[in-house]
Amino acid sequence: MRKLITLFLVVLIMTACKTEAKKEVTKEAPQEQETKKENNFPAELTEVFEKHGGLDAWRKARVLKFKVNGQEHTTDLPTRKAVVKGENFSLGYDGKEVWLNPKDSTAAKMNPEFYYNLYFYFYAMPFVLADDGIVYSETAPLEFEGVKYPGLKISYEANVGVSPDDNYYLYFDPNTKQMAWLGYTVTYFSKKPSEQFNIIRYNDWENVNGLLLPKSITWFKKDENGVPLEPARDPIVFEEASITEVPLADDFYSKPKAE
Repeated sequence: MRKLITLFLVVLIMTACKTEAKKEVTKEAPQEQETKKENNFPAELTEVFEKHGGLDAWRKARVLKFKVNGQEHTTDLPTRKAVVKGENFSLGYDGKEVWLNPKDSTAAKMNPEFYYNLYFYFYAMPFVLADDGIVYSETAPLEFEGVKYPGLKISYEANVGVSPDDNYYLYFDPNTKQMAWLGYTVTYFSKKPSEQFNIIRYNDWENVNGLLLPKSITWFKKDENGVPLEPARDPIVFEEASITEVPLADDFYSKPKAE
C-alpha cells in the first residue's frame, strides 16, 4: 500500500511540474511574438531610425516639447496626450478627447482634432513611422538635383487614427540613410483616398538629447510627375526643442477649468 501511495505522489508531482512548465512556456510565447512585431520593419527603415538616434532611445523618451510659429507644443510620447499653447488660444488631447479653451476666439476658428498633433507628426519624423497599425511597401525613388532618394510608402490599417486613408512617402539619402523628403496626402476633410500629395524637404537637422530631429522643414512645389522643383514658401522653423524621460502630471493635459 505504501508503494502505491509513493507511486501516486511521484506521478502527481511529475504532472504538476509538466503543468507548470506549460504555464511558463505560455507566458513567454506572447513576449517573443510582441518583440517580433515591434521590430518587424523594412531593413531600409531600420537604418533610417538608427541614423536618427535609434528606436530604443525614442521609446525611452517620455515628453517632447518644441515651439513653432510662436506656439508651444508638448506631447506625451507613449500616450500621445498633447497640449498646444499660443498667445491667444490653447487646445489639446487628454487621452480620451480633444479639447479647446472655450474662451479663446482664435481656437474656435481651428479644427482642434486636426490641429493638435499636426506639427508633432511633421516634427517627430521619422520615428512616428514606427507606430502600430502601419503597412510598409515599396515606392519609386524621388530624384532631385541629380540625386535619387530611395523611398518607402507608409499606409495604415483600417480604423487606425482619424485618417486611416492617409499615405506617407519617406525618402532618404542613399549614402547616409538620413531622412531627406516626406510626401504625404491629406484625407481628414474628404474622408476619401487621394492621389494628390504634398512634398516637404528635410535637410536641416539638430541633435536633441541624442535624437536627430528637424530644425526646419520646407514645403516644395512639384511638377505633374511629383518631382520637386523649388521651395513653395519660407521654411517652418522649430525652436527650443527638448526631450525628457520624466512624465508630466496627468492634469497638465486636461482642459482648463472655466473661470
